[in-house]
Amino acid sequence: MKYDFDLFVIGAGSGGVRAGRLAAQNGQKVGLAEEYRYGGTCVIRGCVPKKLMVYASEFSEIFEDAAGYGWTTGKCSFDWAAFMKSKDKEIDRLESIYKNILTNNKVTHFRAHAVLKDCNTVELSNGKKFTAKHILIATGGHPFVPNVLGSEYAISSNEVFNLPKQPNRALVIGGGYIACEFSCILNGMGTKVTQFYRGEQILRGFDEEVQNFVAEEMREKGVDLHIGKDIKSIAKVETGLLVKDNLGNEIIVDQVLYATGRIPSTQNLGLDAVGIKKGLKGEIIVDEFSKTNINNIFAIGDVTNRVQLTPVAIVEATAFIETVYKDNPTSPDHDLIPTAVFTQPEIGTVGLSEEAARKLEDIEVYSATFRPMKVILAGRNERMLMKMIVSKASRRVLGCHIVGHAAAEMIQLAGVALKMGATKEDFDRTMAIHPTAAEELVTMNTPTR
Repeated sequence: MKYDFDLFVIGAGSGGVRAGRLAAQNGQKVGLAEEYRYGGTCVIRGCVPKKLMVYASEFSEIFEDAAGYGWTTGKCSFDWAAFMKSKDKEIDRLESIYKNILTNNKVTHFRAHAVLKDCNTVELSNGKKFTAKHILIATGGHPFVPNVLGSEYAISSNEVFNLPKQPNRALVIGGGYIACEFSCILNGMGTKVTQFYRGEQILRGFDEEVQNFVAEEMREKGVDLHIGKDIKSIAKVETGLLVKDNLGNEIIVDQVLYATGRIPSTQNLGLDAVGIKKGLKGEIIVDEFSKTNINNIFAIGDVTNRVQLTPVAIVEATAFIETVYKDNPTSPDHDLIPTAVFTQPEIGTVGLSEEAARKLEDIEVYSATFRPMKVILAGRNERMLMKMIVSKASRRVLGCHIVGHAAAEMIQLAGVALKMGATKEDFDRTMAIHPTAAEELVTMNTPTR
């Protein structure tokens, strides 16, 4: 049978664009449909604009700290509208780059919603139909907002990037990395931030020492963090939004931001009609090679709910190309993925938490907390945490956790060492760079427990 395309990609996020580009470079005729903007969640309303907001929010402390280093500064204020204008300009530039990547590699792309009509046919919202030998679904995910009375007055992490006005008072709901990041961002920009999380501690799934450390530091920086609290209702009143919690308390804020997780975007894609199997959260179920239960249909990225990280989607896209078009069956490697959380202070982590490691074998824990040199003259009572989990039997470093300035930059390189199977003694043999915070990773010589 002759098809219109060798490959049709649904979704132009980081994974979809990478797969489309590589397939085209390999000589395949590629079509792609994206219903929103090129670049996906990460570029348009995720990692990139969020990191720009993180940078913007950090200047409040930088200006304060400058006085301790001899700088005289005047009264500072934050211009939300000016920042948003600059941020939007950069996002537009990046979207253009993603679009040009497709065009320059001769990928035929459509600004349209795509629906599967059968295992080889897609129908676009512009009325066009195309056939393809292979179909790749890379539609990502979207924020989940619980069905709470008055939830229509709340926003998600999507809308926060386009707020026309900075809220004076904000309530952030959730305890995951997105909720904690936006609590810190808004707090740094001058918003009075309250955060509710219904669980026992924020950042569930992270190392417990890291969880407790970050929660304490966030409170120290001004975030009014409440554990064991959730929203019961939201109502619009003259002075803002009246929020009632599960404990019978009330609070009035200008904005309620829900950051209670993300779910795969598998709605209205025609998956059920084709018979593609989905999981409990709506995620597309795939095998180790990202193939669905339909032989010629694959899925990558957040829509599969494996690991919701942009670099993972890119790796999965590359593995898909190797498997389907280069006769080299390749399973994406999801082991030992370095991760960063851009809270303030930020977190960098790779490998096992102390709790997870203890369930597997006997371990040693090396941990140090200290005031970094950067804040001493500023008089800021801010601390850093460095932690390593080591196997007693093999001496391999099973986990590394950093909390503090530039933690993400440090953990990227620590991740290389762990991926290579570095032992504690390998770290010990490495000469320290003084004075740095990172030298703690190679000078901790006595287990704390």
